[in-house]
Amino acid sequence: MKKMIIFDPAMCCSTGVCGPSVDPELIRMSTVINNLEKKGITVERHGLSTNPEIFIKNKQINELINKEGVEILPVTLVDDEVIKTKGYLSNEEMAKILDVPSESLQSKPEDDGSPCCSEDNTTSDSGCCGEDGCC
Repeated sequence: MKKMIIFDPAMCCSTGVCGPSVDPELIRMSTVINNLEKKGITVERHGLSTNPEIFIKNKQINELINKEGVEILPVTLVDDEVIKTKGYLSNEEMAKILDVPSESLQSKPEDDGSPCCSEDNTTSDSGCCGEDGCC
């Protein structure tokens, strides 16, 4: 099985899917990754603001950022090879690389009933919730 790792730019939380104006591309990526996980395919995702040490430890990413700046992000690696920079893979590209049907990536994830924040919207493992909540 191929190993995919996405290095995200600095975002408010691990997915960037919170706050009043969410980038639709981040919603698409979150849905795709959730659907892949349901198929048993794990995509590692690291955010510059939430896990900066891995950007330093990964030699390829560290060299890319030192040479091109953080504008190179997001970067996608597959089996330690840089596949795409400055943008996320399309559903079709991801399906082809991971050998899964592209239509299976487009469906909405099933609601597992768990909110992204605690019930009082003040705490979360993702760190995206504050006094006003994010959900």
